[in-house]
Amino acid sequence: MSFQQGLSGLNASSQNLDVIGHNIANANTTGMKASRAEFAELYASSLGSTGGVSKGLGVEVQTISQQFTQGNISVTGNSLDVAINGNGFFQLQLTDGSTAYGRDGAFKLNKSGEIITNDGAHLLGLTAAADGTIPTGGAIGPLTLPTGGEIPAVATSAITLGFNLDASAAVATGGPPPAALVPVLQTYGTSITTYNAQGAEIPVSMYFTKTAANTWDVYASVNGGTVTKQGTLTYDVNGNPISPSLTSLTLPTATGGTVTATLDVNGSTQYGSKFAVNTATQNGQAPGTLTAITIDTSGIVQGTYSNGKALAAGQIQLATFTNVQGLAPIGSNFWRATPSSGDPSAKGVPGSGNLGSLRAGALEDSNVDLTKELVNMMTAQRAYQANAQTIKTQDQVMSTLVNLR
Repeated sequence: MSFQQGLSGLNASSQNLDVIGHNIANANTTGMKASRAEFAELYASSLGSTGGVSKGLGVEVQTISQQFTQGNISVTGNSLDVAINGNGFFQLQLTDGSTAYGRDGAFKLNKSGEIITNDGAHLLGLTAAADGTIPTGGAIGPLTLPTGGEIPAVATSAITLGFNLDASAAVATGGPPPAALVPVLQTYGTSITTYNAQGAEIPVSMYFTKTAANTWDVYASVNGGTVTKQGTLTYDVNGNPISPSLTSLTLPTATGGTVTATLDVNGSTQYGSKFAVNTATQNGQAPGTLTAITIDTSGIVQGTYSNGKALAAGQIQLATFTNVQGLAPIGSNFWRATPSSGDPSAKGVPGSGNLGSLRAGALEDSNVDLTKELVNMMTAQRAYQANAQTIKTQDQVMSTLVNLR
């Protein structure tokens, strides 16, 4: 007599219970994917055997497959929590330098400004240029916010102004500034804050005085200091500036230096309406420290700094596989590629192709259905008991044979 069938059933049921227990234990693990035991029957075969069906040798666990269905997305409000809605995996560089993949988006920021997981693995993506632009087709690497969460001061080198000068304004009288003018110099004036190389603010005031039809003199001063003429603006009969127009500013400062910047006023007009400033921008900035991080649906990681500057640090890149069930789980919510999974079939921007989009301030829950697992556990328990009963019956039959007289 053979106990093989019952023993194989006990072994298979025990492994099934192990899988179910693992699923239940990780019901609250972020990004966890449930597994299931898949069984196959066992038969003995021999050379020269005729047709027919063997009584069979029992059962085996053929494989334990992972179920990569979408988990629920729970809102957390943490700006560094990121959930993938759809296909794809985060690409991660482990502490040993190897590459892994994961769905757990509970990221952190270390003291160096690097975006990492709880285990210290670095999130990979495209690093932005100094001006915040994202390169296309570049090599991916660890995403890091600039210089540990700080950005340096930048001296102003370009100013852009858009404004309308009143075409019906009277020609000013009284001589050039600082002589008394009618109307006064400040009637058509605006100001803009610029920065030196150390990030110190330098207020620049600009004034426009009509000297003839369609012609305006431009004056400027730094921080309320000496007013100096910078040039002349002329407009055509349609109220548009005639090129070339005023193109630069050079202003003395109280400390003996100068503010020098290109000036773009091609967006100005001279229409028969009140003086108004529509645009006043410059490219300088004070130094800033990181105050907030945002991540959009396409994976762009953007830092907001104390100087009001918002600057992209990089863009998260996702990866997907043709055979995701071939990925090998290695713990800590990571998977590794294997010959079965192959290399990633696609890498790219979240939301492109068949890659899912990102949801910041949220995490993907485990896809374990706890009710289903508890039912499966009861079924596996009954199967274990039934297989134990076949062994008990075999033992009783053998005992009967042994005791025959």
